[in-house]
Amino acid sequence: MKDAAKVVALNPDRSAGVPPAVAGASRPRPPFWASLVATFFGVGRLTPGPGTWGSVATVIIWALVSWRIPHEARTWATIAAVIVVTVIGIPAATRIARASGLKDPQFVIIDEVAGQLMALIAVPLAWKTFLAGLILFRVFDILKPPPVRQLERLPEGFGIVVDDLAAGVYALACMHLLLRFGILMR
Repeated sequence: MKDAAKVVALNPDRSAGVPPAVAGASRPRPPFWASLVATFFGVGRLTPGPGTWGSVATVIIWALVSWRIPHEARTWATIAAVIVVTVIGIPAATRIARASGLKDPQFVIIDEVAGQLMALIAVPLAWKTFLAGLILFRVFDILKPPPVRQLERLPEGFGIVVDDLAAGVYALACMHLLLRFGILMR
C-alpha cells in the first residue's frame, strides 16, 4: 500500500481535470464541426497569439458584414450574432476540451469571437471604434478583472466562453463611455 502511494506521489496525474480513470485512456476525436467552430475555421491554429488572431478576424469579418445591415437593425444583429456564436461555441469548446484533455486549449478561440462581438454592440461603424473595441477587448481578456477570472473556472465550454463574454462586457462599457464623452468621434 505504501509503495502505491509512493508511485502516485512520484508520478502525479497531469491530465488537466480529466478523471484519473479516464486519464490514461485514449480520447475520442472531436466531431469535425466542433473543430471548425472552436478554432473559428482554423484561425485558432495561427501563432503566435491565437486569441488575438481570432479577435482581429472577428473585427474584420464583422466590419465587412455590418456595412450591409441596415442601420436600425445593426444593434440587434450584433446581439443575435453574440447569442448564436455563444450557443454554438459552448458545445464546440466542450467537445474540444474533452478530446484534448485540456481545460482551455489555446487553439479554441470561439470564445474570443463571442467576446469581441459583445464589445461591438451598438458601436458606430468606423475604423477608430473597431480598433478601440479590439484593443479594449484584448486588454480585458488578458487582464481578466473580477469576475472574469472566476467565470473561467466554470466547467468545460461554459467556462471557456463565458469568461470572454464578461471581458466583452467590460470592453463594451468602456467603448460606450469613450463614445459618450466624445473621446471616440461618432
